[in-house]
Amino acid sequence: MPRHAEPAKRQPRSSAKAGKAKTSKLKTKSKRGAGGGKMVRTAAVPDRREAILAAALHEFSERGFAGTRLDDVARRAGVAKGTIYLYFSDKEVLFQDLIRSALGPVVAMIEAADVSHLPLRAVMERLSQTLVRDVFGTSRKNVIRLVLTEGSRFPKLAEFYYREVISRIMAAMRELLKAAIARGEIDHAALVEFPQLIGAPLVLAVMWDALFSRWSPLDVEKLLRTYIDILFARSRP
Repeated sequence: MPRHAEPAKRQPRSSAKAGKAKTSKLKTKSKRGAGGGKMVRTAAVPDRREAILAAALHEFSERGFAGTRLDDVARRAGVAKGTIYLYFSDKEVLFQDLIRSALGPVVAMIEAADVSHLPLRAVMERLSQTLVRDVFGTSRKNVIRLVLTEGSRFPKLAEFYYREVISRIMAAMRELLKAAIARGEIDHAALVEFPQLIGAPLVLAVMWDALFSRWSPLDVEKLLRTYIDILFARSRP
C-alpha cells in the first residue's frame, strides 16, 4: 500500500510568536535613504514631531537656516519628507516651532518669577543657573546664535523671535526691576527703561562661544555671577 505523507507538524504557539516578534524587529532596522545615505531608525508615530524638531535643531545648527533642506531633516529624523508637512507647513514654520520648543520653557519661567517672597538677586541667580544648564549647556544656544547671525537676512524669523522671546522677557524683567527698585534692592532706575542691559551678558556669551571659544573658552557661569555682583553693588554716595 502507498504510504501516506505525514501531516505537517503544527508550529508551537510560542515559536509562532517568536517568529512574529523577529519579523517585527527586522522591520525597525535602519533604511537607506536617497543616495545611499543611512537613515536613522524610523520614529514611532507619537514621537515623530519631537524627532523632526530634534533633527531640525541639529541641521540648522550645522548648516544655518538658509543651508538646511527639509530632505536632510527628514533623513536625520528617519521619516519621509512628506511626514514633515503633516506637522509643519514649511521650513520657516519649522524653525518658529523650534524657537518655541527650545526657548519657550525658559521664557515662561522668567515670566513666572516672583519677587514678592524672594529678593531679585536670588531670583536672578536661579535664572542664571537655569540658563547655564538648560541653554548654554545644550544645543539650544544655537537657536539664539542662528537668530543673531541670520535674523537680518530673514526678517520674519527675527520678528517672530522678538514677539515670542525678546518682548516677553523684557516685559517680565521690567516688572521685576520695578519691584526691586521700590524695595531699594538696586539703585539703577534706568534699568526699567533699558531692560536689554540685563540680557546683554547672555548675548555676549552666545556670540563669544560661536566665534572665539576655541581660542579662549568663556566661563559663562562665572560671567553671570560677576555681572550679578556688579548689578547689585550699592552705588557710592
